[in-house]
Amino acid sequence: MDRIIYTSMTGASAAAQRQAVLANNLANASTTGFRAEMSNFRSVPLQGSGATTRVFALEATSGHVDTPGPAQTTGRPLDAMANGNAWFAVQGLDGTESYTRAGSFQVTNAGQLVTSTGLAVLSDGGAPLDIPQGAEVVLGADGTVSARVAGQPPQAVGRLKLATPGAEDPLQRGDDGLFRTASGEPMAADPNARLNAGVLEGSNVNAVECMVGMIAASRQFEQQMRLLSTAESDDKSAGQLLSLNG
Repeated sequence: MDRIIYTSMTGASAAAQRQAVLANNLANASTTGFRAEMSNFRSVPLQGSGATTRVFALEATSGHVDTPGPAQTTGRPLDAMANGNAWFAVQGLDGTESYTRAGSFQVTNAGQLVTSTGLAVLSDGGAPLDIPQGAEVVLGADGTVSARVAGQPPQAVGRLKLATPGAEDPLQRGDDGLFRTASGEPMAADPNARLNAGVLEGSNVNAVECMVGMIAASRQFEQQMRLLSTAESDDKSAGQLLSLNG
């Protein structure tokens, strides 16, 4: 059978994967701090006699869009948006230090500062932050967390760990939606990083761009499937001709 079935198969698989990535981005167009995922593919010529015209589509290293999302003013004291390329450090479900741009925090009944999904927010020392019971929490521009109990002056209980990734050890998205360094090592706290309190970062997904991309990916998939049908038809015709000559 013609090798076109293999090249068409890789093209259809690439189009289907791109469609899945775009669909996930579109589903998170309103998720706080979400960074759009990118899908990249490269063309690899097939080596061998009589196959130099065949090209496979293989997945390349994918990443995410670094552009910050729009600022959404909430006025809530426990909402924060990291400035520039700084990230909040949290403790992932696997116990490792992870990073997120979603700055919607809350205090549990046990007095621990956590994200909206229940992950512990880490201090610049790498430990979870404990808040006194019934205290009013105030976030400073440098990440300082102050707690004020009724009738008492505010007291600093710690500082949020704000970290800025470098080009030598970039962040990579995990299956849980959190980001970690490529080396797996935690980043150092950035003393110059700042945040805006009472503000949340929206998703940086461009919904219109995603919809256009999904339409294009769907057409690419259909084109690859038509090539498979053509290959099947050609194979049947060749079989009929061979049977007549036999």
